[in-house]
Amino acid sequence: MESIFSFCFAILIAPLLPAVIQKVKAYFAGKQGPPLLINYYTMIKLLKKGSVYSTSTTFVFRIGPVVGCATSLMMLLFFPLAGVAPVFSFHGDVLILFYLMGLGRFFTILAALDTASPFEGMGAAREAFFSTLAEATVFGILILFFRITGSLSFAEFFSGTQPIAITGAHGAQLILVIIGLYIVMLTENSRVPVDDPATHLELTMIHEVMILDHSGPDLALIELGAWFKILFYSAFLSMLLNPFQLQNVWLNGLLFYAVVTFVYMSIGTVESITARYRMNMVPKFILTPFILVFFALILTMELIK
Repeated sequence: MESIFSFCFAILIAPLLPAVIQKVKAYFAGKQGPPLLINYYTMIKLLKKGSVYSTSTTFVFRIGPVVGCATSLMMLLFFPLAGVAPVFSFHGDVLILFYLMGLGRFFTILAALDTASPFEGMGAAREAFFSTLAEATVFGILILFFRITGSLSFAEFFSGTQPIAITGAHGAQLILVIIGLYIVMLTENSRVPVDDPATHLELTMIHEVMILDHSGPDLALIELGAWFKILFYSAFLSMLLNPFQLQNVWLNGLLFYAVVTFVYMSIGTVESITARYRMNMVPKFILTPFILVFFALILTMELIK
């Protein structure tokens, strides 16, 4: 029951946390910003509307948002939120889940290409290229965690007998992993300095230009998938940052979501004080965490003592 409750609570709170980013950005700009419940209002408004489809699109355009949202939702089903055992778990689930996330991105790219729009095709090409570069860091982290725990399961990583934490025996390596994973989170969720979700110039857009033709419930599913995805990465980081595993489930959950909120606030701070990189600089930025994770892997292999 605790696993199901934790999963349902994560689904309910997923639209709320991105509003924290908007509040932080508004604070830096000297504004009040939108209300914290803005995303719930937006979701209700989109679900009430109808979807408009171009005559050039096929069924691929319609199933793209569904697959993208479903794959992001599955990540939360297999992740031990707040240290609580996940709803589902098996050995090797991390490999399948990250490939499922790639499947969601694949269908999102297909839906963008299905519109026959040159702008959406440009965004799809950038999305595919940058996400491919980020995968090297992700699998480097998984290899490192496998060497530490001997398992390839999120449950064993964070809710097993020896959970991975920054205060553990591999704390030095995890500092490098946290930095690398944070950059991957910014990349995978199309945040500054890789992409700017608030931009309206098609030539500089990556993810946002891919969903220009989506509307109504389809756009609502895309937004939900994006909120689930950034919650997953924030939870991933929070489990590494949070060294405290309290006996009380409620206090442990409260502490966990406090760290998650801190991660969201840091994203808003980065977007407020950092400019977006030029396109030719983005690949170098994305490959930087791979170097950090590779160095952490070398330290784990005890080639450097």
